[in-house]
Amino acid sequence: MFQEKLDALSRTAAEHMAVPFPPGFRGLEVEDQDMVMLDADAYGYATSVLEGRLAGQCRAALTRLVAVLDKVLPMIDDAYASRYYAHVRKMAVLAAEAEDLREK
Repeated sequence: MFQEKLDALSRTAAEHMAVPFPPGFRGLEVEDQDMVMLDADAYGYATSVLEGRLAGQCRAALTRLVAVLDKVLPMIDDAYASRYYAHVRKMAVLAAEAEDLREK
């Protein structure tokens, strides 16, 4: 199960890098969250999980990131950006799930 989750995370991260960032979202804040940083943080955590174990503080930050994405997603009214950030959330969730499985 762990390897399957890592494989899914790897595919999702690769897909993420293949699509352009939403136009007009650079410098934009939604619910006081910088949209570029949410994107970068999710990809950074995903990459870290693929490379090895996350430190305790990073695991907690990844959990918080998923909660923030849950909060901002309903506020995005652009169709492309909404799909883009739903994919970002999926990547963050897969990273968290893989890290949880690593512990077992």
